[in-house]
Amino acid sequence: MLFESVFWDLDEDSEGNVFHCAQHGVTKEEVEEVFLNALDVDISRSTGRPVIFGETKTGRHLMVVFEAIDKNTVYPITAFDVPRRQE
Repeated sequence: MLFESVFWDLDEDSEGNVFHCAQHGVTKEEVEEVFLNALDVDISRSTGRPVIFGETKTGRHLMVVFEAIDKNTVYPITAFDVPRRQE
């Protein structure tokens, strides 16, 4: 895992990171799986923020847009399904 902890907004009804991920049908658990099973890290062309690509236990290939709070903590901003990259 790239980070030791993932910071989630406490109020899941707010328009925080839980809400933004859920808008794309992605759960907190799936986002954490992506950080555990990272396949690639890059920079978003649209926002300039870091993104991570990875797989969930169910085989979903997700991209998570995030900010590093410090060297051990990450704040996911949103996440969504993406096609697998061709090597």
